[in-house]
Amino acid sequence: MEVVLASFEHLAELSDLFDQYRVFYQQPTDLAAATKFLQDRFKNEDSTLLAAIENGSLAGFTQLYPSFSSVAMKRIWILNDLFVAPPFRKQGVAKLLMLAAEKYARESEAARIVLSTQISNATAQSLYQSLGYCRDEEFYHYALHL
Repeated sequence: MEVVLASFEHLAELSDLFDQYRVFYQQPTDLAAATKFLQDRFKNEDSTLLAAIENGSLAGFTQLYPSFSSVAMKRIWILNDLFVAPPFRKQGVAKLLMLAAEKYARESEAARIVLSTQISNATAQSLYQSLGYCRDEEFYHYALHL
């Protein structure tokens, strides 16, 4: 299994996984929209996608969005998406993707990676904690849904 920086060559398989990811979060399937969304990310270079590949098949992906910390005066990465295809689950793929994201963030001299997960997603929380991620006990986070 290897983790690579995803590119246009991975678009078809990546779009399928991205659509499955959205369906997991109770969104209607829409492969055309998923493809267009990822195509735009590649074209605009406004996210970083890492793909786990096993024997030529896409096993999973993570997507990082750039942001900045004014206080640290450094880049931060928002780990917004993490998904492993059902046939590859329970094989350490998510951990490999998380470690690759950490390596990528360190190489870009980022201050930190931030992420959020559903309160009910104990599996993800356990993974994040095992990799050194800590729940924010200092700040409340708010969202304004538009």
